[in-house]
Amino acid sequence: MTDPQLTDGLRELLSAPNPCVMATLRKDGSPVSVATWYLLDDDRIRVNLDADRVRLQHLRRDPRVAMTILSAESWYSHVSIQGRVAEITDDPDLSGIDSLARHYTGEQYPVRDRARVDVRIDIERLHTWGDAAAL
Repeated sequence: MTDPQLTDGLRELLSAPNPCVMATLRKDGSPVSVATWYLLDDDRIRVNLDADRVRLQHLRRDPRVAMTILSAESWYSHVSIQGRVAEITDDPDLSGIDSLARHYTGEQYPVRDRARVDVRIDIERLHTWGDAAAL
Protein backbone atom coordinates (compact mmCIF):
# COMPACT_ATOMS: atom_id res chain seq x y z
CA MET A 1 0.00 0.00 0.00
CA THR A 2 1.30 3.44 -0.86
CA ASP A 3 0.78 6.65 1.06
CA PRO A 4 0.04 9.19 -1.66
CA GLN A 5 0.86 12.75 -0.82
CA LEU A 6 -1.72 15.17 -2.11
CA THR A 7 -0.14 18.22 -3.66
CA ASP A 8 -1.75 21.61 -3.21
CA GLY A 9 -2.92 21.43 -6.84
CA LEU A 10 -4.55 18.03 -6.32
CA ARG A 11 -6.19 19.27 -3.12
CA GLU A 12 -7.58 22.22 -5.06
CA LEU A 13 -8.96 19.95 -7.79
CA LEU A 14 -10.43 17.48 -5.28
CA SER A 15 -11.96 20.33 -3.27
CA ALA A 16 -14.10 21.47 -6.19
CA PRO A 17 -17.62 20.08 -6.82
CA ASN A 18 -16.50 17.84 -9.67
CA PRO A 19 -18.30 14.89 -11.24
CA CYS A 20 -17.33 11.62 -9.58
CA VAL A 21 -17.97 7.94 -10.24
CA MET A 22 -17.48 5.45 -7.41
CA ALA A 23 -17.04 1.70 -7.87
CA THR A 24 -17.70 -0.93 -5.22
CA LEU A 25 -17.67 -4.72 -5.31
CA ARG A 26 -20.79 -6.86 -5.27
CA LYS A 27 -21.00 -10.06 -3.22
CA ASP A 28 -19.93 -12.09 -6.27
CA GLY A 29 -16.87 -9.83 -6.75
CA SER A 30 -18.16 -8.02 -9.81
CA PRO A 31 -17.73 -4.24 -9.83
CA VAL A 32 -20.58 -1.76 -9.95
CA SER A 33 -20.14 1.97 -10.45
CA VAL A 34 -22.42 4.85 -9.55
CA ALA A 35 -22.16 8.61 -9.92
CA THR A 36 -21.83 10.25 -6.52
CA TRP A 37 -21.15 13.49 -4.69
CA TYR A 38 -17.95 13.62 -2.65
CA LEU A 39 -15.92 15.99 -0.49
CA LEU A 40 -12.24 16.08 0.31
CA ASP A 41 -12.12 15.88 4.10
CA ASP A 42 -8.66 16.02 5.77
CA ASP A 43 -7.02 14.12 2.88
CA ARG A 44 -9.80 11.52 2.93
CA ILE A 45 -12.71 11.31 0.53
CA ARG A 46 -16.13 11.58 2.16
CA VAL A 47 -19.35 10.40 0.61
CA ASN A 48 -22.81 10.13 2.13
CA LEU A 49 -25.21 7.29 1.41
CA ASP A 50 -28.81 6.44 2.09
CA ALA A 51 -28.65 3.84 4.87
CA ASP A 52 -30.73 1.38 2.81
CA ARG A 53 -28.59 1.46 -0.35
CA VAL A 54 -27.06 -1.78 -1.59
CA ARG A 55 -23.81 0.12 -2.15
CA LEU A 56 -23.51 0.51 1.62
CA GLN A 57 -23.82 -3.27 2.01
CA HIS A 58 -21.01 -3.66 -0.53
CA LEU A 59 -18.78 -1.32 1.48
CA ARG A 60 -19.50 -3.03 4.79
CA ARG A 61 -18.62 -6.41 3.27
CA ASP A 62 -15.60 -5.28 1.21
CA PRO A 63 -14.16 -1.84 2.01
CA ARG A 64 -12.26 -1.45 -1.26
CA VAL A 65 -13.34 1.49 -3.40
CA ALA A 66 -12.30 2.97 -6.72
CA MET A 67 -13.27 6.49 -7.72
CA THR A 68 -12.71 8.67 -10.74
CA ILE A 69 -13.05 12.39 -10.19
CA LEU A 70 -13.28 14.37 -13.40
CA SER A 71 -12.40 18.04 -13.65
CA ALA A 72 -15.65 19.89 -14.30
CA GLU A 73 -13.70 22.17 -16.65
CA SER A 74 -12.16 19.38 -18.73
CA TRP A 75 -13.18 15.76 -18.38
CA TYR A 76 -9.89 14.77 -20.01
CA SER A 77 -8.30 15.81 -16.72
CA HIS A 78 -9.10 13.42 -13.93
CA VAL A 79 -7.86 11.69 -10.81
CA SER A 80 -8.43 7.97 -10.35
CA ILE A 81 -8.32 6.86 -6.72
CA GLN A 82 -8.12 3.45 -5.15
CA GLY A 83 -8.90 3.43 -1.46
CA ARG A 84 -10.47 1.71 1.45
CA VAL A 85 -13.32 2.66 3.75
CA ALA A 86 -11.84 3.97 6.99
CA GLU A 87 -15.10 4.63 8.82
CA ILE A 88 -18.83 4.59 8.45
CA THR A 89 -20.83 6.79 10.81
CA ASP A 90 -24.51 7.60 11.13
CA ASP A 91 -25.67 11.02 9.96
CA PRO A 92 -28.75 11.43 12.21
CA ASP A 93 -29.13 15.20 11.78
CA LEU A 94 -28.34 15.05 8.02
CA SER A 95 -25.47 17.51 8.46
CA GLY A 96 -23.20 15.24 6.40
CA ILE A 97 -25.49 15.06 3.38
CA ASP A 98 -26.33 18.75 3.78
CA SER A 99 -22.63 19.68 3.51
CA LEU A 100 -22.36 17.66 0.28
CA ALA A 101 -25.58 19.11 -1.13
CA ARG A 102 -24.49 22.67 -0.34
CA HIS A 103 -21.10 21.95 -1.97
CA TYR A 104 -22.80 20.84 -5.21
CA THR A 105 -26.08 22.79 -5.27
CA GLY A 106 -25.85 25.57 -2.70
CA GLU A 107 -28.92 24.18 -0.89
CA GLN A 108 -29.58 21.69 1.89
CA TYR A 109 -30.45 18.15 0.85
CA PRO A 110 -34.18 18.04 0.03
CA VAL A 111 -35.01 14.49 1.22
CA ARG A 112 -35.34 14.75 5.02
CA ASP A 113 -37.08 11.45 5.91
CA ARG A 114 -34.38 8.86 5.09
CA ALA A 115 -31.55 7.63 7.33
CA ARG A 116 -28.08 8.52 5.99
CA VAL A 117 -24.48 7.56 6.76
CA ASP A 118 -21.15 9.30 6.17
CA VAL A 119 -18.40 7.16 4.68
CA ARG A 120 -14.76 8.26 4.90
CA ILE A 121 -12.33 6.68 2.48
CA ASP A 122 -8.55 6.56 2.88
CA ILE A 123 -6.73 7.20 -0.38
CA GLU A 124 -4.24 4.37 -0.93
CA ARG A 125 -3.25 5.07 -4.53
CA LEU A 126 -4.01 7.65 -7.13
CA HIS A 127 -3.34 8.25 -10.77
CA THR A 128 -3.73 11.54 -12.58
CA TRP A 129 -4.37 12.23 -16.24
CA GLY A 130 -4.46 15.31 -18.47
CA ASP A 131 -3.96 18.66 -16.77
CA ALA A 132 -4.38 16.90 -13.42
CA ALA A 133 -1.12 15.03 -14.10
CA ALA A 134 0.75 18.32 -13.79
CA LEU A 135 -0.62 18.87 -10.30
